[in-house]
Amino acid sequence: MTDERKLPQGRLSRLTQLARVGARTGASLLLGSDGGQAAAQQAAEVLGSLRGLAAKVGQMASYVDGMVPDSHRDAYQTALRGLRAAAPSSSPQQIRQLVESELGAPIDRLFVEWTDTPFASASIGQVHRARLPEDSSQPGLEVAVKVQHPGIATAVENDLQNASVLRQFVETLGPRNLNSKRPFEEIKQRFREELDYRLEAERQRVFTALHAGDPDIDIPQVVADRSAGRVLTSALKQGVSLDEAATASEDLRRRYAEVLWRFVFKGNLVGGLFNADPHPGNYMFQPDGRVVFLDFGCIQPILPANLELARSLHCAALGRDERWFAETARQLLQTRGGAFEADAIGYTRRCFEPVFRDRYLITRDYVKTLVEGVMAMKQHVFVKDSGFVPLPEGILFMNRLQFGFYSVLAQLQVEVSYEQVEREILTASDLLRSAATRPASNRR
Repeated sequence: MTDERKLPQGRLSRLTQLARVGARTGASLLLGSDGGQAAAQQAAEVLGSLRGLAAKVGQMASYVDGMVPDSHRDAYQTALRGLRAAAPSSSPQQIRQLVESELGAPIDRLFVEWTDTPFASASIGQVHRARLPEDSSQPGLEVAVKVQHPGIATAVENDLQNASVLRQFVETLGPRNLNSKRPFEEIKQRFREELDYRLEAERQRVFTALHAGDPDIDIPQVVADRSAGRVLTSALKQGVSLDEAATASEDLRRRYAEVLWRFVFKGNLVGGLFNADPHPGNYMFQPDGRVVFLDFGCIQPILPANLELARSLHCAALGRDERWFAETARQLLQTRGGAFEADAIGYTRRCFEPVFRDRYLITRDYVKTLVEGVMAMKQHVFVKDSGFVPLPEGILFMNRLQFGFYSVLAQLQVEVSYEQVEREILTASDLLRSAATRPASNRR
């Protein structure tokens, strides 16, 4: 059953509704459990109807442990889970008009079958099942057609001009210099890119090429002649959700976790790119251990200097070299001593705990400590002589990846040798190095 709600696009109307959610949510957190469920449900409904950046904040709260106080976690995660699984959809008439406008032909000429009811809907777009005609480039192929919500570009732009929405998103991911506009500009760039489905299609092809030959990583093939700026058509893939995958056997859950880790960190360390939207709905799990990876809209390129340092961090962790690790973290984060540097390096070290160990069980409590670590670092902004420095360019979205990806792995509840998976990635790409062979410029 579809849930069609009119998308509020105006800046004032979106701001008013967000303010209402904030007031109601804040009151429920202050007053205790009474009314918490009602406030959570209202938050889900309003954020869902707003879609865009506002919905992304709600989606993160639905699965990242530590973002909502423990006393309200169950209420909010239950209410927001529906938002995570399926945001409200746009009307069939609007969607048909947009598809025909973007692709320059009637629906019945573009597709021999078209299902008006979307089988998935998210913050930016919704997905329809269809089939290509016999006279197309891929005759009879069953496809998933992702279509932007009509009006979402205006809504997202208004969110990006809304200082309170941007501030909430930035402060979820890490501490910021109160006078710096750079984190806001990074967020604006990433989310404006999400509106460009041509760019997403290209990045989907890049990730496909990067993981070519890996039988466990399945990325849907892009159908170029049925894709445009606001329409992205790919081969339809099937699989079960993360919630269902979490009930599989221990061996199968371990294999899923290994595949997820390989996808993320080969992308990071070899490809120099990471998917900064590790939403649970972006993964589908196969009974033989394969994982289907969806949605390449929010991709963060890693700056060359940061990539070299990131590789060193991972090699230091694999070598159990604490001194090398701390030295590299200091360079990557561009710290200048003081209490902030100690906390920042300590936080980074906690993020790498799964790689420092032979085997590691990522838990919800572990993820919560990472969120709490970011919250603690924020306090240095207000402390004189703490040595606080803002996050360097390109690092902000790494925290989104860390929180979200680790929260996904925590749901699988399985002990894994992430160290071995990573060692194989770096060895195969000739990137594994020891402290003795690292570049002299990185030594002190």
